Amino acid sequence: MITVLDNHALVQHFLSILRNAETGAEPFRRASEAMTRILILEASKSLELKDIQIQTPLENMTGKTVSEDVVIVPILRAGIGMLQTSLDVIPGASVGFIGLERDEATAIASCYYAKMPEITERSSVFVIDPMLATGGSAIQTVNELKAKGAKKLMMISVICAPEGVEAFVTAHPDVPVITGVIDRELNASKYICPGLGDFGDRLFIT
Repeated sequence: MITVLDNHALVQHFLSILRNAETGAEPFRRASEAMTRILILEASKSLELKDIQIQTPLENMTGKTVSEDVVIVPILRAGIGMLQTSLDVIPGASVGFIGLERDEATAIASCYYAKMPEITERSSVFVIDPMLATGGSAIQTVNELKAKGAKKLMMISVICAPEGVEAFVTAHPDVPVITGVIDRELNASKYICPGLGDFGDRLFIT
């Protein structure tokens, strides 16, 4: 249920840009967009298809089209950095939002905003958050989505900590995780090491 793309040459290339403390906001955003595109393309391999009849410049043929309703749910605020690229890849997707803020003292996330489109059993829900650290935000988000009727979900992150992956898989063993890399550990402040710092701060220059 865990797919790690760290053997992909471009994943390694863009991760190095994201990790580098000297990378400015503009190249950081470009690398984030490139990583998101790779991850969403990998995640979308699981989408169900149906046959359609199309006309090429030469003849009629049977093609394929996505038959599922795709819902993309960024976890605010850093997940916003992955949203536009996700919609570029899947332009027909609907979007839900959930805002979770981590208490720096306890590392526990609390929800301050949630707005979702209609979610049915036919929906394929992609939860996007660049960093899966403790796993608390991802677990809480998936709890909310399952309560709203989501049956088919996927967690998509640029970088993960092993502790977060373990916690998430324990809480939601039925939800696949797709990530660029699983790093060494969380430090005492619950930051991923070697990591890349605070993704949201670097993305939004805050």
